[in-house]
Amino acid sequence: MGEHNKVMIGDKCAEIYTYESQDLVYAMNWSNRRDKKFRLAVGSFIEELNNRVEIITLDDETGRFSSDNRLQFQHPYPPTKIMFIPDKECNCPDLVATTGDYLRIWHLTEEGTTLQKLLNNNKNSEFCAPLTSFDWNETDPKRLGTSSIDTTCTIWDIEKGMVDTQLIAHDKEVYDIAWGGVGVFASVSADGSVRVFDLRDKEHSTIIYESPQPDTPLLRLGWNKQDPRYMATLLMDCSKVVVLDIRFPTLPVAELQRHQASVNALAWAPHSSCHICTAGDDSQALIWDLSSMSQPMDTSLDPILAYSAGAEVNQLQWSTSQPDWVAICFGSKTQILRV
Repeated sequence: MGEHNKVMIGDKCAEIYTYESQDLVYAMNWSNRRDKKFRLAVGSFIEELNNRVEIITLDDETGRFSSDNRLQFQHPYPPTKIMFIPDKECNCPDLVATTGDYLRIWHLTEEGTTLQKLLNNNKNSEFCAPLTSFDWNETDPKRLGTSSIDTTCTIWDIEKGMVDTQLIAHDKEVYDIAWGGVGVFASVSADGSVRVFDLRDKEHSTIIYESPQPDTPLLRLGWNKQDPRYMATLLMDCSKVVVLDIRFPTLPVAELQRHQASVNALAWAPHSSCHICTAGDDSQALIWDLSSMSQPMDTSLDPILAYSAGAEVNQLQWSTSQPDWVAICFGSKTQILRV
């Protein structure tokens, strides 16, 4: 089911398209392929074993979303994250990865979706430590990193279906991971730290930031792909977004403080080094221009664009292949906004 409407954001008219799923939704992401515009994967959030992932596409002539039943697939437990392979030029098979109990790689074809690989690094145990998140390496798409509640990050070679490296990354659960280059990634944890790892020196990590309140978990991490000096993180149950400059560890360069409730998601602009979008329990999605940041600890920034959704926003993704578009999830709805 899809709908299209135009609403006012500030003083300009916004273009918005909405898809409503049968169930609550959480994990969601854009396809990166140039030949599959306005295609997204959306995962259900049902607190039991049987969940599913829908592949939805906007018909930009009619302005309506539709779900392709041939491509929809069942998923054990709610996926914690979904990503399409970072392949704009369509050189690779059309792959989708999901995390939950395990890392799964799915292959989409005209006929349907098949499970290509189920990757499990806990071969010796009947129990699996749930995976909280992952990130697909844009520069080297055979490399994918996962984060787990067992304190580790695992770097997979998904072509071989084998572990490249597993690191004990933190003292507590690891909640998110982000690549900052071919062999460099960062992670955030319930231990309240942002740590950067270089795969050329696996014995060491650099702590870039620690929560000011001891043991306040950091939940999300975004690394600015256009200017890798900058990253941003979210604290649990906190209405501010912390922006970091890795050249100056420990002290944030800015704190974005205009949300009225906990922030749940963030996404750097894929095409601009100074724009970031944030969304949270105040039902707001805010876009910020950080070019005017005055060092350090700038708390005075106001968003340049604000959009009010119909409920708490749980998910947010900025399209890399169509950078004019941001997608959010709230309740059972997935909504795309032209920014």
